[in-house]
Amino acid sequence: MDSAAPKGSFGRHRKIMPFEPGSIEALREASRQKAASLNQHVLGYGVQAEAEWAAAGIAAPDLPAMRQYRLERIRAELKRRGYAGALLYDPVNIRYATDSTNMQLWVAHNPTRHCFVATEGPVVLFDYFSCEHLSDHSGVVDEVRPAVSWMYLYGGELTEQKVRRWAAGIAGLVGEHGGGNSRIAVDHINPEGVEELARLGISIGDGEAVMENARLIKSPDEILAMRRAIVACEAAMGEMEQALQPGISENELWAELHRSNIARGGEWIETRLLASGPRTNPWFQECSSRIIEAGDLVAFDTDLIGPYGFCADLSRTWLCGDAKPTNEQRDLFRIAADQIEHNTQLMQPGISFRELVERSAVPPGDCFPTRYGVLYHGIGLADEYPTLPHASDWTPDTPDGVLEAGMVLCVESYIGRLGGREGVKIEEQILITETGNEQLSTFPLDARLLG
Repeated sequence: MDSAAPKGSFGRHRKIMPFEPGSIEALREASRQKAASLNQHVLGYGVQAEAEWAAAGIAAPDLPAMRQYRLERIRAELKRRGYAGALLYDPVNIRYATDSTNMQLWVAHNPTRHCFVATEGPVVLFDYFSCEHLSDHSGVVDEVRPAVSWMYLYGGELTEQKVRRWAAGIAGLVGEHGGGNSRIAVDHINPEGVEELARLGISIGDGEAVMENARLIKSPDEILAMRRAIVACEAAMGEMEQALQPGISENELWAELHRSNIARGGEWIETRLLASGPRTNPWFQECSSRIIEAGDLVAFDTDLIGPYGFCADLSRTWLCGDAKPTNEQRDLFRIAADQIEHNTQLMQPGISFRELVERSAVPPGDCFPTRYGVLYHGIGLADEYPTLPHASDWTPDTPDGVLEAGMVLCVESYIGRLGGREGVKIEEQILITETGNEQLSTFPLDARLLG
């Protein structure tokens, strides 16, 4: 026993913390402060990621400025649409509003965490039990309350009672900070919640519209964070490419991307889009136990949520082994690369969505039936608005708009002949600037297939 330890202290050499009647609140606060100081967002991303960012010459984003910018974007959109506040359940929207995380994938399908952003008032985070410390770093969360979760997992046949308790808390915030306005925007909510809020005089509108428009234009600090996420993703892709040898399974190769992303502080990968050989045509096979063979094309889409919560959504197609590519493989690859190049050049500020797709290159006739579902889509903390289809797929309910500086979009190509053996997937991430565009993704295309 460490007799030199000062009275009342505790740490790694003490088996139990000191506890005296009446000390519980002080211990609770000390525990919260300790946990907050050790939060992953406080500790940062580690030596490996920082060294790679330094080598790439990418400065650190000003996170307090980024968080304030986001909050101002949300509130401006709420004011424009006449809402008293926003109630957010989507963990990506909560991340945007608070820059805090908690079991992101779990809370995406278990609604146990939500956030209320008052248009004129506080940001109140309703978090999972004993998780108050997870947002203490953010500087934009004014209050943390325990979430009332009314999914059946917790409420069972008493869910209706939990809904009433939950709604009373939301209505109280609206009444206190809404200035007489009882309209709020909600991104995701079940019908019983809508009904109970309505009973309390609260009407709801489309929170997704609010948040997608808020997230549309990135600040300079957000772009820095996105650049860093892409550098981390591409470093992970490099390690994945080194692991690509004949005899490795698709699942084993895909695991390399996961491992490398997590090692750099990334968060998750949204899909399992990696396929080899005959599984590359048609597209959208999820990766499998298939053993990759020499001469196979290997195509993948990262769909990676990396450091700072930013998405790096890049696609590449590689040739496995040392064999020369076939003429068919080179032809498919050249069509895809040329489509990406042509369509990227069109991405200029001021061009309308409709004009952009009408001027875009599309797959040739024997590849058009297997085309990718979209030509372009927005990106930020995840895939975002807008999504732009091929001109032939444009329908009366396809929204039009205009590219603006500060938007980031991915440009997509999948080329595979209908009934063919293999296909090629390429995707790049593009920043719209004041004078044109900048390609943020830099991982080289497979030179053997380009030849």
